[in-house]
Amino acid sequence: MNHRDPLAEGERAARESIPAEANPYSDGSDEHALWAAGHEKVAGAIEAREAEGM
Repeated sequence: MNHRDPLAEGERAARESIPAEANPYSDGSDEHALWAAGHEKVAGAIEAREAEGM
């Protein structure tokens, strides 16, 4: 069974510098929201670390 985890996919996309606009799920779907949440979580942490390093 191939179970996709949109939250984990969004987190991975942020780590790979893939923009949030590249969300592959249909806008308004639960998967879209989960992917976006994962992306924002990781992207926000990356931005915070970069800001502290300045």
